Amino acid sequence: MSFCNFFGGEVYKDHFKPGMYVCSQCNHPLFSSRSKFAHSSPWPAFTDTIREDSVTKMMESLTAFKVLCGKCGNGLGHEFFVPNKGKDKQ
Repeated sequence: MSFCNFFGGEVYKDHFKPGMYVCSQCNHPLFSSRSKFAHSSPWPAFTDTIREDSVTKMMESLTAFKVLCGKCGNGLGHEFFVPNKGKDKQ
């Protein structure tokens, strides 16, 4: 999410050690490693945030929300909705 690297491998995609993911800009708590799951996309994926205000979401299209840090607004990634499959949070 905020750790994405478009010019090579994503270092946190396959990282499953216990801990907390925080915003790379302001250190606001975002996700627990307990909510992280393996996914086919090149970015880490989570089912839940640490707190309700950890992130904010803005509708970007009919199938995607832009996910931002709830404190500083840093872009973290997207949450996609796959028709007939429910939410596919990425």
